[in-house]
Amino acid sequence: MSHPDTRGAAAPCGTGVGQTCRVRPSIIRRALPASLVVLSLALAGCGGGDDGGKKSSGGGDAPTTARETPAPPATWPLTGELTQGGADPARKHPAYIVKIDNSVDSDPQIGIGKADLVVEELVEGGITRLAVFFYEKLPEKAGPVRSMRLTDVGIAKPLGATIVTSGAAPVTLNGIRKAGIKFLDMNNPNVVRINDGTHDSLHSVMADLKKIGASARGTATRPDDYLPFGDSPLPAGAPATTIDAKLSAGRTSHWKYDGSKYVLQNGYMADGDVFKPDTVIAATVRTSLAPYKDPAGNPVPVSHFEGKGKAVIFHGGQAIDVTWEKADEGAELTFKDAAGNEVELPAGRTWLELVPGKGAASTGSVTYN
Repeated sequence: MSHPDTRGAAAPCGTGVGQTCRVRPSIIRRALPASLVVLSLALAGCGGGDDGGKKSSGGGDAPTTARETPAPPATWPLTGELTQGGADPARKHPAYIVKIDNSVDSDPQIGIGKADLVVEELVEGGITRLAVFFYEKLPEKAGPVRSMRLTDVGIAKPLGATIVTSGAAPVTLNGIRKAGIKFLDMNNPNVVRINDGTHDSLHSVMADLKKIGASARGTATRPDDYLPFGDSPLPAGAPATTIDAKLSAGRTSHWKYDGSKYVLQNGYMADGDVFKPDTVIAATVRTSLAPYKDPAGNPVPVSHFEGKGKAVIFHGGQAIDVTWEKADEGAELTFKDAAGNEVELPAGRTWLELVPGKGAASTGSVTYN
């Protein structure tokens, strides 16, 4: 949404068509299977001599008890944060990605404050669109919901997420279906146009994720971690309290660090419903053009979230230069420092900027002070 996967073997996870789970060390620490605990108990009861279970004649033997390995703490897959009271993080619904408009016409955006993670991507006309991830909490209203792009394949596929959208062009629909990605559009009764005067008709589609999640008929399966969360400290970085992520001539996201969280200075989120990430990541990606134009005649850019490129991780008022790697559209995302060491991210909510690099779209930039 390259190097071989050295952090764990792939295993079926059931989170999407053709998806596999790649187990990271951090996941192993947090989610040790109960079967291993049972196995350790069985092996502990099988030890001893070959006396058929008779007592030793040596005397002084005290009965022993098996030592159960404590279960690692449970964490949420999109934030890496601990669940409250160690509750099971698995839901009976998939992770959802709602495509939300990110222009002045979307003001106010609704529901983003409950999101776990947000990806900002370039679309036609120099504006951007948000891929807003929900798993831990599902809002009753999220939007304005807009259409998908081919960029969404690389964003959604690693998670096996279901995209909530108002629709898509035929080329995009073919690409989404070919990638095995599920989506819900306005044929679903919980993705509807609400003409209440808050937005114009085009930007009035809203999704009731709470009802969508309640009607899901999946099994309780926790998705893989979307980002490489871990306990290792980030490498040292440069001070950075303001960030400018330029995605086009018409869109630069201005961020400010308030001493605890990052606050988007030119967003459209409703008051009291603002997503304030703990980490902002600006990843430079290759771009191309889709084989169609929008109704206004604008070419449609595609950001390819696969391969490798430069990135800057902003956390705790620091900027850390890294490279990102993703073997293919459905592969796990990793980061490496200048020495080639893998970088783990602190738990928390994240905003990911897909900044256009070389390719068909105008090259973007990332600057900070």
